[in-house]
Amino acid sequence: MMSDEMLKKMPQIMSTAGHMMAQPVAKGAALAAGGFAAGRSLLGFSLLRNPLTLLAAGVAAGVAAGFLAHKYQKEIIDGLAKASGMGKDFALHQKENLADLMAEASEAPAPKAADSDTPAA
Repeated sequence: MMSDEMLKKMPQIMSTAGHMMAQPVAKGAALAAGGFAAGRSLLGFSLLRNPLTLLAAGVAAGVAAGFLAHKYQKEIIDGLAKASGMGKDFALHQKENLADLMAEASEAPAPKAADSDTPAA
């Protein structure tokens, strides 16, 4: 129950809430909260609690994924071929760099042996 004092302050509280809702961040937060509440009420826990509903949702998602994979199979294959080609090029460049480093290391003069009179630090 609302007390008399709360009822007296109600216009001020509503005015403050109206000013806060003028901010874009507050609008976005309110819309997100409303969308979450609407989605929760539509789906609720029935989707998670009923195994047949969960199975039906999984089958529907699988059919949708299969349809999209069939529809865009050329684009998927082209993308995978491009990615594997880029991986092969990267591996070849790394192999060349390693070979160059090994060649430089073999050409460099051997470091002088430390004198036996001076202790190693």
